[in-house]
Amino acid sequence: MLGKILPILLALIGLGAGVGAGIALRPEPDPMAMDNPCGDVHHEEDEHMEEPKEEDDEAESGDYDYVKLNNQFVVPVVRDGRIGALVVMSLSLEVELGQNEAVYRMEPKLRDTFLQVLFDHANAGGFEGAFTKSARMDILRTSLLEAAQSTLGSTIADVLITDVVRQDA
Repeated sequence: MLGKILPILLALIGLGAGVGAGIALRPEPDPMAMDNPCGDVHHEEDEHMEEPKEEDDEAESGDYDYVKLNNQFVVPVVRDGRIGALVVMSLSLEVELGQNEAVYRMEPKLRDTFLQVLFDHANAGGFEGAFTKSARMDILRTSLLEAAQSTLGSTIADVLITDVVRQDA
């Protein structure tokens, strides 16, 4: 049994290390004038146009930043005292603007909290059968959001499950 799981674990660890190295060694993007890509062109009709009104809608896409957690989460699914499957999951967090650094500072604590939630979900049978059903995923998302908010408070608006894979042994 260990002979079957060991190559899978090594592949997952290698994949995680490769992704982490790629992210860490990614070159900085070229500075571009994205505020006004056409330069300082002034049009006469601009003076007569009304400025757009600000809306109080909190759900606008520009109100949040998205923080992808650096490494995947690997959760064993135990059946009859043995590892019956592995679930590999990637998470991102929807946070208030400018709170990215706070998330990265607290990432070890967040990962620990998320792993506990994921282990509890696995032990309750959440990754058995059709584990991607909406109801099951909603329960998991809600639990992860509550855990994130207990660590970082209202800075966290939502937890996004960006990838999920189950490898049966």
